[in-house]
Order: sequence, then structure tokens, then C-alpha cells
Amino acid sequence: MQYHFNEIEAKWQKYWAENKTFQATNQSDKPKYYVLDMFPYPSGAGLHVGHPLGYIASDIYARYKRHKGFNVLHPQGYDSFGLPAEQYAIQTGQHPALTTEENIKTYRRQLDQIGFSFDWSREVRTSDPSYYKWTQWIFIQLFESWYCKTHQCAFSISELEKLFSEEGNAGVNAACDDDVEYFTAKEWNSFSSDKKLVVLLKYRLTYLAETEVNWCPALGTVLANDEIVNGVSERGGHPVVRKKMTQWSMRISAYAERLLQGLDTIDWTDSLKESQRNWIGKSVGASVTFNVLPNVTLSADEGSHKIDVFTTRPDTIFGVSFMTLAPEHELVSQITTPEQKAEVEAYIQATAKRSERDRMADVKTISGVFTGAYAEHPFSKRLIPIWVGDYVLAGYGTGAVMSVPCGDQRDYDFAKHFNIPIPNIFEGIDISEEAYADKDNTIIANSDFLNGMNYKKATKRAIFELEQLGQGEGKTNYRLRDAVFSRQRYWGEPFPVYYVNGMPQMIDKAHLPIRLPEVEKYLPTETGEPPLGRADVWAWCTETNSVVANNKINNTTVFPLELNTMPGWAGSSWYFFRYMDAHNDQEFASEDALKYWENVDLYIGGSEHATGHLLYSRFWVKFMKDRGFVGVEEPFKKLINQGMILGTSAFVYREDGTNKYLSKGLIADINVHPIHVKVQYVNASDELDIEGLKNDGEFGEDFKDAEFILEDGVYKVGRDVEKMSKSKYNVVNPDAICEQYGADSLRLYEMFLGPLEQYKPWNTAGITGVHGFLKKLWKLYVGENGLNVDDSEPTKDNLKTLHKTIKKVEEDIENFSFNTSVSTFMIAVNELTTQKCTSKQVLEPLLVLLSPYAPHIAEELYSQLGHNKSISTAPFPKFDESHLVESSKNYPISFNGKMRFTLELPMDMSKEDIEAAVMAHEKTKEQLQGREPKKVIVVPGKIVNIVG
Repeated sequence: MQYHFNEIEAKWQKYWAENKTFQATNQSDKPKYYVLDMFPYPSGAGLHVGHPLGYIASDIYARYKRHKGFNVLHPQGYDSFGLPAEQYAIQTGQHPALTTEENIKTYRRQLDQIGFSFDWSREVRTSDPSYYKWTQWIFIQLFESWYCKTHQCAFSISELEKLFSEEGNAGVNAACDDDVEYFTAKEWNSFSSDKKLVVLLKYRLTYLAETEVNWCPALGTVLANDEIVNGVSERGGHPVVRKKMTQWSMRISAYAERLLQGLDTIDWTDSLKESQRNWIGKSVGASVTFNVLPNVTLSADEGSHKIDVFTTRPDTIFGVSFMTLAPEHELVSQITTPEQKAEVEAYIQATAKRSERDRMADVKTISGVFTGAYAEHPFSKRLIPIWVGDYVLAGYGTGAVMSVPCGDQRDYDFAKHFNIPIPNIFEGIDISEEAYADKDNTIIANSDFLNGMNYKKATKRAIFELEQLGQGEGKTNYRLRDAVFSRQRYWGEPFPVYYVNGMPQMIDKAHLPIRLPEVEKYLPTETGEPPLGRADVWAWCTETNSVVANNKINNTTVFPLELNTMPGWAGSSWYFFRYMDAHNDQEFASEDALKYWENVDLYIGGSEHATGHLLYSRFWVKFMKDRGFVGVEEPFKKLINQGMILGTSAFVYREDGTNKYLSKGLIADINVHPIHVKVQYVNASDELDIEGLKNDGEFGEDFKDAEFILEDGVYKVGRDVEKMSKSKYNVVNPDAICEQYGADSLRLYEMFLGPLEQYKPWNTAGITGVHGFLKKLWKLYVGENGLNVDDSEPTKDNLKTLHKTIKKVEEDIENFSFNTSVSTFMIAVNELTTQKCTSKQVLEPLLVLLSPYAPHIAEELYSQLGHNKSISTAPFPKFDESHLVESSKNYPISFNGKMRFTLELPMDMSKEDIEAAVMAHEKTKEQLQGREPKKVIVVPGKIVNIVG
């Protein structure tokens, strides 16, 4: 019987689907285990062989836990809102829902053919109204909540209103906007309804505010920092500028400390935790207020400005030589003198073209401009020039820094570049030895009240003195900024918001979801409104509680709806809860389901989401815990970042200024430009199929009339290992691999390539070895005439091979060392083949060990052994150490130091018994030929040496 892997895999994939083999239940006597993958965005390109790497790893673990007796939830779905589908819709006019549906069909087919044990009955799609209904509901809950710093917890906004009505806001320690004004209970109760709404908006966890954003004019939308690469949009490579817009924001900064502390409670890698710690960026120091000196060209009112800065080293305050404001700082336009106005405005305009990420990363470029204004030093009253510099960010701290050249290299370089005087702050100062105890923390001071102190004491004293002046206080600051939550896109979750007199109102849960309207085009309007501004039916009627035509807006009963949509991370911040109860139309998940599954036990996905999706998810879960919607603080107990499978790209070399392409060996002294070509036109010897390339329609006319300069009659391409990507034409389609070698071969090979977390290059030729192993496995069980397995008793060697395999595979799976398990399987099959093992007692448990890795062949052989249930129901084999304990030793028997034969003897024999057995052996007599040995050396468990 041949190993017909295509038939076998199709058979068992159909069986799993029809029998709902991997469907989890929400209640079970078994312990629960929740395994989750970061769900894919269904692009039109489909999967390449790099995509399944993490899915295969999670599937192995999910199958293993089922064998171990767990009720396993292993779901899958689609992160199906997003910019790529919208851009395709703009180009083709086709509705994003249609292309998304087609892409999902492709993904589902590809995922199924690789044999994943997903519970597809719980599939979610973020673009499905039945799903985003609950995203809208969570948004409303955030809007209806505020954060109490005293209790470190979110509460209902109604509780805040009650506090205001009884006590005012002076005693309320809340996360709120900086410009909140204090009021008494009496004043609050006298406020109009509209004014109360304005005040409450400054406290809500999601709020409207004018925010500096990354605006991409070509795409007509705001982009997150991680959607920008080298100052241009990741999608399309379009320019991005900084501009102020009124946006919805999430007050994630309120949770900064809890997000930090929570990292100590979860099993994530140190590097991932460090990424989040750096992003949150906790700093302890002081807030310092500098008074801006009135300018002769300004009135007294205009000149009475203050600049607040945050510093981690208030002990360096006497070293301040100048101040630097972010170009976006609101005071820049107010304090700049007329003489400097043109230069400052030009600088601000130029800076707007650079992303925050670029500005943060650029430590070499020194740029800035003087405002013409000065501030006053709080202690010495010295004049401090105020500059504008793009290395200061508006959203970090206060958007202003006190620059200390003698304490900071960047400040020093800036001062030297612009010839800003640096005062000699140590002149006449007698610094005590205590100050120099720690060279790295030497104080920078020239005041009697700081002189002689180490930096810790000096910091405390500086804060005290600032507080006495009313110009500072101790403060903890975080780099983490509130998250912009608006996108000027069509293909995203609509906000459940309408506007009355410009103030946002939430739509009641009973009327959700608010569905996306139809629009003629998916571009922003000619007047700059988001694509939803093109909708004719996009207004809210408060009488019928329904979406109605825009021409009915009367601002009495019918009001305009929000035109922005939510960002992609909205739906991905809570999807793991929806899997627990995917079809519940009354709540996002039932209390019972949430209590049973709690949170994700194992999460596998890419490290690129460290400071985006993972941080936002943790924020939303902590909020939902605060409000009593869920019972956990963290979404993911254990998280593993899989590495990346790299592709081997191919290049042709165009001679600059010509349409000639030189073979790789001919380019040494010629200026050429390397161009990616599809790897499908390159053979194993790096030879290019020129005609195939010329006739490929995807390249248009690029190569049709090109001249290819050959070497030795062929065109040799260049090669490089890069990220596997459609744009690099180095993608390997898993469909072709599954067709030629089978899904089990693909699964084993991807694990065999190397440790899960590492980057590793793909080489299709290498899969033949793994495929050969599966054929050898098949022959161990099935011969020409049928099944080779019987009920014979296993030999000692059979059992030794089995149990050392059980031990190693279990250890490997628990440690996620899947690559070494594949090697172990190969060794086991080789040994059992050599041993001519046919014992069912050995070969059946071996299949259970293998089934998480190669489930199709394991199911088929398990069925042929007489089982009518899936192998996934079989318990994981138990390791018995006794089979690895050696009961005998094969002693080398030497004569005068030369080994002449071996003799197997029991391990528990005494030294005397070993000597007697050796001396009585025929081969010993043969060697001695009647002579008496001078000495017999016996080392139990090792050697016997006869000297004579």
C-alpha cells in the first residue's frame, strides 16, 4: 500500500469538519486550556509559507493539551477591517465587504488544508456587524467612565456627577485634561446641561480633543506611528505630515502604572516586557515652572506666560542654559517676537513633514530656531533664551524641556551648534567629597542650599525649594500618551455617536449595531471630510432611533452622526473574549463563559505588535475588569513571539541608463541597479527563465524588450535572504507545497527549520527530507500486503525507543522546542525499523506522540489499527523510566589492553562474579590457551582487562 498523502489529508480534514472534532464546550469536568493565535488580516495575496509558522506551533500545543485531558479552546477568525481593503476599493470601486469575503474564503481554504484543529464554530470577523456591535458597546462604556487615581480604578461617570453635585471637583483625584477648572458643588449645580457635558468630556476615558496626529494627505487619513516607515506611509509610501485635528482619544495614560505593574504577573519574554516598559516610559522627577519675561512688543497680559517642564534631574536646575519647545507647542506662536516670526514659522512648516518616530530616532541632526523670547530662572533670575527644536515632542511630557548642556550631550551639541552661552556653574563652588561618591550622578549646582549634597539629596532639596516658590513640585511622568482613536476611513467600525449642538451623544445599546452606510466613493469628500461624509443616509433620528437620510437633519430630533471610524485595533482589543461565546446576541460574552475560560493561557503571534495591539488589549481588559464586565486583569497569561521564515529573493541587474540586464558574474565594474524578479523563474542553479519573465503580464513591458547579457550561455541571478513578501517576489505558496508534499510534510518542515522564536530561511529543497521520513514512517506500519502491526510482545529495545521518545517529545512540547521533536521522531522510526518492530503496544502510542505534528497520517494509521474514534481523543502516552534503566552491560573484554570480544552481563553482578563469568567463557580460554593470567582487572559497569 502506497502513502497517498493527498487522499489521506482530504479524508481527515472532511472527517474533522463533519464530526466537529475540535469543537470546545463552555462547561466541562476537564480542566480548561485556551490557545490563541493573533488572528490574520485576510489580504488578497493569501497565505505564504511564512504565515503558518505560529499557527502550526499553537496547533501542536492545542492538540497536545487535548491528549493531556484538557478541554481546549483553539479558535480562529479574521481581523477584517483595515486600510488595504479600502485602498483596493478606491482603486477598483469594489465594496471592501466583497473583497474581504473573497479573501476570507481563500484564507479558510488554505488554513483547512494545513490541518489546523480550530474550533470554527466560534469564528469571528471584526467587520461583521454582529461583532462590531459589541466594539461599539465597549466604546460607549469607556465614554461613560472616568478614572480615579486614588483608587486606581475606573468608575461610572454617574458617580462622578454625584461627587460634583455634592462636593465639587477640588477633592476629586481623577485622570483628566490639564485645563480643568475648579468649581464648587453649588457652581456645578448651577451649570447648564451643555456646560456639564463640556466639563464631563474632560474626565471621560474616551473623549474628543484637538490632537497632533500623523496626517497622510494621499490616503486621506490619520496614521498610527507603526503605520509609518521612514517618514512615509507603510501603505503606498506616501508623505505624512503632523497636523492638529479634533479626534476621539482613549485615556490609556490613566492606566500607565497598572500596565507597568501588570507585566510582573504574566509569562512573557523579557524583551517583550522591556519594549512595553520603554513605551510606557516611567520617569520620577519634578515639574518646574518658568515665567516667560514680558516682551516689549507684547502687552502685560500677553507677556504673562508660564512654561512647565518635567525633569528627572531637578538637582541640575542651575545648569539650565536655554529652554527648548516642541514646534507644536501652543506657546510658540504667542511668545515669538516679530523679528523671529518668519524664521520660526518656516521651521514649524518644515518639521511638520517629519514623523515623531523619525524625530525621536534622529540623534545626529541638529536643528532649531530662536523665538526671540526669554524665561526667568526660578532661583538665580538669570535670563534663559527660549528656542524651538524638533527633538522635543509636543506629546511627551509638557512639550518643553530645560536644557542643561553640562549634563546632557544633546543639549551640549545644540548649545555649541547655535553658540548659546554655557555658564560656568562650578565657579567658586567647593564641592564636597560626598558629591563625588558616585561619578555618574555628580550634582550640577551653584547654590548654597544644594552645595555638597549627592544627587538624591539635592533632588529632594531642589523640589522643596521650588515648592516654596510655588514654581514646582515632585512628579512622576510617563512617556505613554493617550491613544488617538479616530480614523478618516470608510472600512472600519462606525462610532455609535451623534452630535447635538456639537456635543457627542451615545446611542443606546438597544439600537446597536450602527452599520456602515453605502457611499458612492471611498475617498474623503472634496471639502476634506472623511468618506462617511459622502453618505446620503447618515443621520440619527431620536424619535425612531434609527439611521435616516441626511436631508432630514433638523438638529431638533434628527442629528448628524460621527463621520470618523474606529482604528483597526478597536476590534482586536477584545476579540479573545468573543471567542468564548461567539453567538451571544445579548452580551459580548456570558458571565458563565467568561468565568469558565477567564483569559488566554497561551498566545502566539508576531513581536511587531508589542507596543500596539498588546498594549491596547491590556488597557481594555483592565478597564473592563474595573467596570465588572470581566474577571481578569490581563488578557494573555503566556505569550510567545514566533520568528519569521525568510525567503530567498532573486535579482536581475540592469545597467544604469540602459535596458540591458547583466548576468551576476558580469557586473563587477559596471554600475547596475538590482531588481527583484519572481523566484518561480529561477532554478536550483540560479539560472533565469528569461522567456518566462518576459511573458509575465504582472511586470508589464518592463522586461519585454530587455536585452539579457549571458555568461556561459545562461543568465545567473543574484540571491539574498529577506523577509518573505509579495513585493519582493520571493513568496512560496503553501498550496503548491501541500499539493506536492502534503500538509504533514509542511507542518513538520516548518518546525524542523529551527527554534520557534528564531528567524530562519526557507528552502523548498529541504522539505524532501521530511517527506521521506513520513514515507519511511508509513512503511513501518504498512507493507505491500497491508498492515504490518500485530499483537506481538515488544522487545526491550522496542520499549526503550518508545519511552525515550515519549520523554523527549513531552519535554520538547512543554518547552516549545518543536524542532528537536522532529529529529526525535526520525531517530525513533529509524531505530524501530532496524529493530523490525511490529508490536502494536509500541507503534500505537508512537502515533499519538506524532499526531500533534503530523495529524493526518497519524489519524489514518490509528484508524487502520482498528480505532473508530479520532486519535485526538487518545490519552498522551505515559513515560515509564524503568524502560530506560540498563539491566545489563555489554562489557569489552580486553587482553593486555586490546579488546578481543564483548560479553553482555547483568548490571547487578559483583566484581567476583563478573571475573568468574569472563574466565569461564570459551573465547577467554581460546585467548589464554591454557596460560594463567597474571592479573584480572574488573571495573564493574565499564571494562574487564586480562593481563598475562
